[in-house]
Amino acid sequence: MNDTLDFRAGLKDTLPTVFGYIGIGLAFGIVSRSSGFSALAALLTALITYSGAAQFVIVSMITAGSPFVSIVFSVFMLSARMILTSMTVAPYYKKESMLRNIILGTLLTDETFALTMSKLNYTDHRLSFEWLNAANIFAYSAWAAASLAGNLLGSLIQDPEKFGLDYALVAMFIGLLYLQVIGDRSIKLALQGSIILIVLVLTYVGMIFIPSGILTLVVTIIACLVGMGVRNHAKL
Repeated sequence: MNDTLDFRAGLKDTLPTVFGYIGIGLAFGIVSRSSGFSALAALLTALITYSGAAQFVIVSMITAGSPFVSIVFSVFMLSARMILTSMTVAPYYKKESMLRNIILGTLLTDETFALTMSKLNYTDHRLSFEWLNAANIFAYSAWAAASLAGNLLGSLIQDPEKFGLDYALVAMFIGLLYLQVIGDRSIKLALQGSIILIVLVLTYVGMIFIPSGILTLVVTIIACLVGMGVRNHAKL
């Protein structure tokens, strides 16, 4: 990763995360096939929903015969955290048109958000439409293709966990976290480690008391507030 912010750099910077998209996308496709989804249905779910966790929920709830309203509400709660990520990225695109902001916000994911936060450490906190748009399009295309391929291969692969596909997304986020930690030189490593530890503890405790649908959102809000306090204190 470097300070280049053109379209080509966006594709190059996103390439390492694409393998995570492929792994989890294949897993979703396989699960959708076993649940009776056709290849077209799996592809449309990936293109329209574009959320790994939400897509698995959709498949499981449809299979269980859940009401449409319950499915929509569940997906909304799972994806509510994207409101926070979009608000974080939005200030860097104040000078862009509303249409361009909508395009970027529509395809923004946890992975491209994390990639964006890492990129800021190399660009003196600058971003460009071309760079993030390339990252979003590349990730979106890889996800849709992997979901379709997984569905088509579903009859051949009955157990995706046997091949470790279920761990692909976790591995990808570990890699993105590593890049963020080593790239951000404005905060001491010890402080960053403390925030990571706090997030882990909050998640562990939250799994006991907080519904899974809003756990990520609640932990994100608390961790952001704690992180802001630590960062401001470090500057004093």
